[in-house]
Amino acid sequence: MPELPEVEVVRRGLASWVAGRRIERADVVDPRSVRRHRLGPEDFSGQLEGALVLDAVRRGKYLWMPLADPDDDLADPGYAPHTALLAHLGMSGQLLVEDSSQPDEKHLKVRLRLSDSPDLPAELRFVDQRIFGGLAVVPLAPTHDGGAGGRAEIPFPLVPAEVAHIGRDPLDPLFNPDAFHTSLRARRTGIKRALLDQTLVSGIGNIYADEALWGARLHYARPTETLRRPESARLVYAVRDVMDRALAAGGTSFDSLYVNVNGASGYFSRSLDAYGRVGLRCRRCAQEGRPGVIVREPFMNRSSYRCTVCQPVPRNARW
Repeated sequence: MPELPEVEVVRRGLASWVAGRRIERADVVDPRSVRRHRLGPEDFSGQLEGALVLDAVRRGKYLWMPLADPDDDLADPGYAPHTALLAHLGMSGQLLVEDSSQPDEKHLKVRLRLSDSPDLPAELRFVDQRIFGGLAVVPLAPTHDGGAGGRAEIPFPLVPAEVAHIGRDPLDPLFNPDAFHTSLRARRTGIKRALLDQTLVSGIGNIYADEALWGARLHYARPTETLRRPESARLVYAVRDVMDRALAAGGTSFDSLYVNVNGASGYFSRSLDAYGRVGLRCRRCAQEGRPGVIVREPFMNRSSYRCTVCQPVPRNARW
């Protein structure tokens, strides 16, 4: 499933290619992909047609585009949008910008025809092979802390109700490392389980949790209540570092299911230090003259990758 860097790459593409354009027509090819829109496909299309896409916003792995109605007064200093197009990418959802002359993708689910703009593709297409993702037009509500809803070009202090319970992510300017440390110690669980809890900190999935824990030299079953402040600070630094590097590489792609809005894959998989490197020497241990190797261990019906030397099993491990 796409994690924060992959969704941020898509957000940036939408902000560049789609924001500022009107949706002239919305065609629902497969109603299953708008099942989260409670009033059905016809209402979904009706609410979108004529709407102006103001921006693309991301909080953690969640992505939405605030919409302005045709009769909205955008010059009003107090203007705020009321609705947004919320996108759930799921396991295989893709938002692609395409010229209308391009043939339909095999798993095309929704097509949005955009207003003409010089040198920009005419359509935004939602493609989803496994149909775990979807689109919906949803109302926006004020954020709990009065800050911007998420990473965006326009900092509207608004968030979809479906996303309000999601914590801020480590790349969010309003993410508070001290509050994170306090909440972490109060969880009384294993550190990786805490990192995957999107209500605590959003955007981190299995891949980047393993990479950040490797970077911070922490075992995934380390009890959160035992973390000292310098250790949690080291973990926050490691999370931010791995995500910044992943963003620079366009995200992590292991197959054709994750691509950016132009259909290009990410290349960060070539730089992973722990995830997927089972049986290989730990790069850090190799540099420091130690015998560490990367092992794969079962974790929450998935897997965790760690170094046998620089990420040793802690006392009172919380599996």
